[in-house]
Amino acid sequence: MLQELLVPQTAPIVASPPALPWHKVMMAWIEQPRVKWAVPIPLLLALAPLVWLFFRSTWRELEADALAYRQRLHEQGKVDYRPMVALAIGAVILTLQEYYGGRATYDEIVRKALVAREVLHPGGFIKVGKFDELYALTWWAFTRIGGYILPLVVWKAIFRKDSVLDFGLRTKGFLEHAWIYAMFVGVMIPTMIIVSQQPDFGTYYPFYKNATRSWMDFLTWEAMYVGQFFALEIFFRGWWVRACRSFGAGAIMCMVVPYCMIHYGKPYLEACGAIVAGTVLGSLSMKTKSIYAGFLVHITVAILMDFLALHHRHALPHKLTPESTHEIVFRFTPHVLWSVWVFALLMMLVKLVRVWPQIRAWMERRRATTRAAG
Repeated sequence: MLQELLVPQTAPIVASPPALPWHKVMMAWIEQPRVKWAVPIPLLLALAPLVWLFFRSTWRELEADALAYRQRLHEQGKVDYRPMVALAIGAVILTLQEYYGGRATYDEIVRKALVAREVLHPGGFIKVGKFDELYALTWWAFTRIGGYILPLVVWKAIFRKDSVLDFGLRTKGFLEHAWIYAMFVGVMIPTMIIVSQQPDFGTYYPFYKNATRSWMDFLTWEAMYVGQFFALEIFFRGWWVRACRSFGAGAIMCMVVPYCMIHYGKPYLEACGAIVAGTVLGSLSMKTKSIYAGFLVHITVAILMDFLALHHRHALPHKLTPESTHEIVFRFTPHVLWSVWVFALLMMLVKLVRVWPQIRAWMERRRATTRAAG
């Protein structure tokens, strides 16, 4: 015993924890508050010249059209009340949605009505205990879709000569600009993969937390989500920017401010990204004279983000319905993601092949001009 006490004791060897992958180390560094607040600034500064190069001709056309429009009104001694009416309607709708389109109003009014109906019709279609969260999000989607579509009805009553189809709802020329949709999707998918490494990404998406319970839950939520996005595009990129067309290119930024603000409460980098997304989608809407390309970009990214978030958490649903015993396991999320990306790149390649003769002719003209100047 004494010898054992006299023998020097060596400390047990503790294995060092495995090194984290570089991208997780980088994301952990970005997540620090003293770093995270500044991350969007260089990104926004880097993207600004690219957005300007792509949309500068569109912005110039908007400025020219707005100038001609205001000059005509001035010569006629008229005032364009459309921007003032649009901004007033937009402010009222967004305020009502914020205060009465959420969970508090659902719990206070809608949920009580659903519970009362379930009591009167036990075993019926209404099942508050099982689908309470889905019903709450249905109320959220209903108030968003209704609020975003309402201005079209009000507008037609006030400005009878304006066509609702002129708010970006015409389909003519959509296929001609499909390559732009492909280009943005091609850029957004790698960006999504990077953003999905954020800790708050996997916990925030999808909004409907019971989407993991069954495919019925997941698909019902995605259908409401898509409907809300279509109405949102009509409201912001269709109605808002065109109602304020007398502002010229400023009509786009006039829309971007409230569009960014409806993202408050979401992850910080996503809210900052809404500034770029709003500018790009608004400019795209004015360039193509349609909301459909922007709508497709929006829903493609949104649905893939939900899939990606559940995939990272290994939480994709396995059952067809909450009561189902049959399992349907989806193991192809990465395949879907990269297939969409490859399809987008192929669409861009087809467009490049088609316009290549025009690009060559433009390059030859530039060379000829340079030689002549020399």
